[in-house]
Amino acid sequence: MTAVYRLAAGLILAGMWHFRNYQNVPQRDAFVDTPLKVTTVASGLNVPWEMIWGPDDQLWLTEQSGTISRINPKTGEKTLLLKIDEVYRYRSLGLLGMAIHPDFRRKPFVFVDYMCKKDSLITTKLVRFTYKNNKLTDPKTLLEIPAHTGHNGSRLVFAPDGKLMFATGDAITITNAQNTKSLNGKVLRMNMDGTAPADNPIKGSLVWSWGHRNIQGLVYGTNGMLYASEHGDALEDELNIIQKGGNYGWPKVEGFCDQPAEKQFCDSVKIIEPIKSWTPTIAPAGIAFYNNSLFPEWKNAILLTTLKESDLRILKLDKTGKKIELETIVLDAQYGRLRDICVAPDGSIYVSTSNRDWNPATGFPKPADDQILRITPGKKGDTEPQTAALPAVPPGQRLYNQYCASCHKQNGEGVAEVFPPLKGTGQVKDKEQLIQIMLKGLSGKIEVNGKSYDQHMPAMAFLTDTQLAEIATYVRQSFGNQLDAVTEGEVKTVRSR
Repeated sequence: MTAVYRLAAGLILAGMWHFRNYQNVPQRDAFVDTPLKVTTVASGLNVPWEMIWGPDDQLWLTEQSGTISRINPKTGEKTLLLKIDEVYRYRSLGLLGMAIHPDFRRKPFVFVDYMCKKDSLITTKLVRFTYKNNKLTDPKTLLEIPAHTGHNGSRLVFAPDGKLMFATGDAITITNAQNTKSLNGKVLRMNMDGTAPADNPIKGSLVWSWGHRNIQGLVYGTNGMLYASEHGDALEDELNIIQKGGNYGWPKVEGFCDQPAEKQFCDSVKIIEPIKSWTPTIAPAGIAFYNNSLFPEWKNAILLTTLKESDLRILKLDKTGKKIELETIVLDAQYGRLRDICVAPDGSIYVSTSNRDWNPATGFPKPADDQILRITPGKKGDTEPQTAALPAVPPGQRLYNQYCASCHKQNGEGVAEVFPPLKGTGQVKDKEQLIQIMLKGLSGKIEVNGKSYDQHMPAMAFLTDTQLAEIATYVRQSFGNQLDAVTEGEVKTVRSR
């Protein structure tokens, strides 16, 4: 696994950061030291989910609460273009993806997707608006598909040939992704009116690729390749290259074809494996392709924001664009969850935070959240390059932070109505029940201390008996709990049943 050193929060000075990749690689492949200047462009936003550099040299953005605006990157002035009243905002649902027609002068179209709810039915709508007199008008619904309380994907991007690509999630329905008759768990390709192009891989269908769980980032490189970042379950977040008619494996395959059941499936079905995967998961979000000279050492790289790890990753590609040679982290845990990223024509980089979403990190949101940040080169000599190792913590705490804290939080308080707290609950007190939940997962509504939670707890059976025992012991002896430890033998016994 690529070794990455994180930057120390206590060694930050005057808004400047340095980054350095410390892999043992030839000098020609190493990133050079560059100070980064980070400034705030806008604040007080409500989860800016999508950012695009507009045809007017302003930042166009969607906010999850249902507004489309543009922001002057020089002054931070915000202009409202549209408020969509039928947007259903709940947990990860709301107004999400957006794409602007590449020939905006002749075709002033803006495409967005969002969730709606009628009675108990939740759907995703793909709608085309027309830009007139500083407003978005004349909505035309191109597509409406089933949605759920999560896993709705929802990134949009234009292909070099002018077709619209739309990434959908599996809508928490395990059979959708491999079912080519379903439009969930797919990358869709369509004409501007929502119809299926004649050269799609399945005649008359919008489906371009399938086997996706929940794509969160979508971008074309200057090499013409379509890259996608995708959420795994408890392991194997992915970066993929999307190909026509490609099957990406979910739910039969997570990440690479390296487990016995996965190998058996891959022997009979052609699966496209990711060019990168992350375990423990990092919750990858928006991605951008960087090929500008402002940061010359970042040329030919995928820039990736993360939610769970709250950082920005530079994934340096090889000359073919099919392999990641280096991974470097910047902005590590300084601004909370990072949702999207946009590269301006001059090479400056804009990042949006996501701290007012349904699952904020401990300590967030801050009063200024959510924000749009600009990254530009700083002045050499402003700071010295700084690195520091993560503080040493017991194995159980380390594993809890990697696999559990993004949902149940570092303090064990959980998230109201979604993830239950871990203090004094029956599930934590009952040792065998706790082990069973960790091994097999738990989905759907449960009652904890008189309150209802609608959660998805993934199975963690891929961890060893020792690792599971360490996590369970940490939970039972933290957050105000004073319970006896869980042993490796106890986990082994429950696993064998």
